[in-house]
Amino acid sequence: MDGFPQREHLRRLEQVFETGRSPLYLVTVCVRGRRQVLNQPAAFEVIVSTLREALRLYGWMVGRFVVMPDHVHLFATPAAESAKDLPGFVGAFKRWTSRRIGELGSERFAWQREFFDHLMRSRESYSEKWEYVRANPVRAGLVEGPDEWPYQGEIHALSW
Repeated sequence: MDGFPQREHLRRLEQVFETGRSPLYLVTVCVRGRRQVLNQPAAFEVIVSTLREALRLYGWMVGRFVVMPDHVHLFATPAAESAKDLPGFVGAFKRWTSRRIGELGSERFAWQREFFDHLMRSRESYSEKWEYVRANPVRAGLVEGPDEWPYQGEIHALSW
């Protein structure tokens, strides 16, 4: 590579893609102003119904997810080469849910412009990351145990 040593973080990314499997992402999207409006059944249903359509509409499979009062964590992977790229998928999810959640209340609903993503790597465990995300409502003091939080689920069983 032009006489320069390859950086360690780039070698790790090669290992992810050499496996032949699609990348698996942990994605977090936050409500603009961190308004706590998502922990209600109607907003949760909008999010779940949109995630269920992600494969058909955008070519993305969504695994486990947790909807917090002001943000959403989800695991997702492209299902085919024709899938939208990650920003395209997340942007479409945010546009669709913004409109539908906005229709539920009198205040204008919006997501923050950016989103956060973490590419799962070979040494990381999907189940370990899931347990961390699943405990988010406990750390926030919303429930005593993760199974008590009603705003979580799984659309597709993703394996890593």
